Amino acid sequence: MKILHTSDWHLGRTLYSRKDRQEEHSLFLDWLLKTIKEQAVDVLLIVGDVFDTSTPGISSQKMYYDFLINVRNSGCRHVIVVGGNHDSPSFLNAPKVVLAALDVVVVGNATENIENEILVLNDEHGASALIVCAVPFLRERDISRFAEGMSYSDRSVKINESIRKHYQEIAELAEKKRQELQADIPIVATGHLSVMGGKRSDDDGVRDTYIGNIAGVGNDIFPTVFDYVALGHYHIPSVIKEHIRYCGSPIPMGFGEVGQEKKVFIGEFGSEPTITPVDVPLFQRLESIRGDKQQIESRLNELKKLDESVWTEVVYDGRDIFPDFSTWVNELVENTKIEVLRLQNKPHLEQLLTTEDHAESLDTLNETEVFEKLLSKNDFTEESKTMLRGLYQQILNEINDIN
Repeated sequence: MKILHTSDWHLGRTLYSRKDRQEEHSLFLDWLLKTIKEQAVDVLLIVGDVFDTSTPGISSQKMYYDFLINVRNSGCRHVIVVGGNHDSPSFLNAPKVVLAALDVVVVGNATENIENEILVLNDEHGASALIVCAVPFLRERDISRFAEGMSYSDRSVKINESIRKHYQEIAELAEKKRQELQADIPIVATGHLSVMGGKRSDDDGVRDTYIGNIAGVGNDIFPTVFDYVALGHYHIPSVIKEHIRYCGSPIPMGFGEVGQEKKVFIGEFGSEPTITPVDVPLFQRLESIRGDKQQIESRLNELKKLDESVWTEVVYDGRDIFPDFSTWVNELVENTKIEVLRLQNKPHLEQLLTTEDHAESLDTLNETEVFEKLLSKNDFTEESKTMLRGLYQQILNEINDIN
């Protein structure tokens, strides 16, 4: 059986609330469909964060369903979709009965009976050929029940224990299933979570998912019975172990991912299992330009010569105050294919913050950065800051779960 591992599509995402990414996503899905056909993929694993929000727009939904229909006609026999922390479990699960007719299995959230997350997939001859432990993003409410008055640290420990227990239990059941089938077939698991060793960038939009668990769980939570663990959540491709991998997002989530190679992984499980990375093409050029006035002007002039669509962020970090920076940059890119989506004038901001206690525009800060600025304005101990960060993250998680 040949599997293709992809995740974190984030359909419906915009860049700094200004640029729609629909064309990039459409081009990616066309490329993915072509790759599935050319590589004769048997199983497609979509490991969470299919959508960027819990209430995706009509165009994002259409893109998703059209793709699943096209995959059905590509020769790929099985598609497995698990929910991520950005996805609404109820939204993903709603059409699962209809999608089953297309050989698409959806597991939007942890099931009441964990055996429902274990899938036995057949080959073209109808013989059992692969077991998939389709584990979605494990929400706190699904895996842990907290006693009243439980401390912050005890709660985080409980969450980690619950995640470990879930994988241990499903591994044991999958091994038992394999013995019942009397077939020496591989077992693959999915996971949408933070695992230590995964890579992040500054503006990747990844939400920290568990209180007290920002650094992630250890890779030892995955029992050795798994021949491959397909991970989602982090947007940079990374190899935790040879058989435990993040494929990352298919398009850059922000300017922090400029120049980063995007990938999917194809796994083949014969006598010698092989995992092969496949590079995803770049569908829209992003450029992060940082420097003083001369460096910025030089780079913008170079980009003009390319005469191609480029979305940029421009960060001025020269020593001199540059109050008309925004006007100057906009004049430089006028009548070109360069679009400036984000401007930051660091010396000017620092001067304003110092002299007027003025904050940056909210569209340049995420919810975590705003909270960090509030913490910095108060004389809290480091212990208090850690506790407050955890409580704030709990609020964000609960808001995201509700949405």
